[in-house]
Amino acid sequence: MKIFYLDEAGDLQAISAVPTSNTEQPVFILAGIFVDQARLDSLTQDFLTMKQRFFPGLPYRSALHLDAILPEVKGSEVRRNFLRGNRNQRRQILGFLDHLLDLLQNNNVSLVARIWIKGLGRTLRSTALYTASVQRLYEVYDHHLTTTQDYGLCLLDSRTKGLNVRVAHSIFTQKFKAAPRYPRIVELPGFVHSDNHAGIQIADLLCSALLAPIAGYTYCAGHVMNIHADPGYAPLKQRYGPRLKLLQYRYPDAGGRWRGGITVSDAIGARSSALMFR
Repeated sequence: MKIFYLDEAGDLQAISAVPTSNTEQPVFILAGIFVDQARLDSLTQDFLTMKQRFFPGLPYRSALHLDAILPEVKGSEVRRNFLRGNRNQRRQILGFLDHLLDLLQNNNVSLVARIWIKGLGRTLRSTALYTASVQRLYEVYDHHLTTTQDYGLCLLDSRTKGLNVRVAHSIFTQKFKAAPRYPRIVELPGFVHSDNHAGIQIADLLCSALLAPIAGYTYCAGHVMNIHADPGYAPLKQRYGPRLKLLQYRYPDAGGRWRGGITVSDAIGARSSALMFR
């Protein structure tokens, strides 16, 4: 059994033709990790140890090791501290992210992501974009399960009930139609709170602390004049772009075209996903 933990960064609001306010987020990301159930305990235990080592000042409920899951290291705060923090804070962040990617590599975790670079001053079909993105990642996940001859389920960080229902129904209609899809995924996506799920917390860190700043800098610098495209994120791309590339789950389809991995739809410049890693 494998588990797909899925989270998001950014929002589904349209942005202006010249975004300057930090409330205008030019990137929306859905990203997740495939975790083998046999690795879940070691992944969780080592992640808790990392949190306690690099963030000893979090409001932990007690000194008990397992209580370290409750306070979260939010990816948005990690990103902000890297960009605006002092030298010691930046060193702390880089150490934490180094160990996080080591943790994923050591536990054979695979990464997939769908990244949308919003068009400047364009409308956004938010619900359709979100549900289509989840469906596409479901296809990649099902291919992974077929290749490994395994079964799995998907857990998403919960949003509002209305949005959760729409996403689940979009998968329901695909899974139970006359020609069903996703045969290796045993159920509809489950919506959970991140407090007790190391996999969701890790997905948040990948989304908000790495993919969002790297994508914002790569595709939006020079077009978006706010913190989300700050050139100060360039060191994150240089340090972690190659490592993120290696974590991807990718495969060639019947026509030889590569699928899965970290894919980017760039409505500003129609540039390649490969720029994320260069």
